[in-house]
Amino acid sequence: MFFTTFAATYYIFIMKHLLTVALLAGIVVMLAACGGKKKSDDIIAPRIVKVQPKEPVRMQPYLDEKKVAWIGKTYTVSVSRQPSDSLPMVKDENGQKFVDNVFRLIVSRPDGSVFFSRTFTKKSLTQCLDDEFNKTGVFEGLVFDKAEGDYLLFGASVGHPQSDEYIPLVFRLSRMGELVIKRDTQMDTPPADEDEENLR
Repeated sequence: MFFTTFAATYYIFIMKHLLTVALLAGIVVMLAACGGKKKSDDIIAPRIVKVQPKEPVRMQPYLDEKKVAWIGKTYTVSVSRQPSDSLPMVKDENGQKFVDNVFRLIVSRPDGSVFFSRTFTKKSLTQCLDDEFNKTGVFEGLVFDKAEGDYLLFGASVGHPQSDEYIPLVFRLSRMGELVIKRDTQMDTPPADEDEENLR
């Protein structure tokens, strides 16, 4: 009787022990299976965020005045640049807007009276530009170059914003007050440092 009771108790103990071991082994297998989950071969590309255009970009205004010896007298040449929101804006390929400029050229006699005065926009230069620069160029610079004989010469440029692409122009003002504008086809030497900065 005692032997039978002992055998039964021992059998129950063994079964509980085996059950516990089986449960632990199952948990280990499950954890291993989760940890070794096969990685997906799918490639997730980053989302491309379109760059939003910023506020319209405008160049700095400036005023440049010089005393110039010309045809035996001293004249005052004044050139100013002013960004103008009233002009059509230029856009680049990203939709960024650029404000175009208005230039004012005044040449005064020694007594202070005005010899020549005119305002220029890109529209004033249409005949010297191709279709692309008429549409996507900004009138960037106008500066005095030199007095040569009966003429005052000025350099100007219309360029694509924030690039090195531009069309150089020459303004030729005669002693009779007649102005001729044409493309500069003889860019043999670069302008002086200060003038180059104003041109661009």
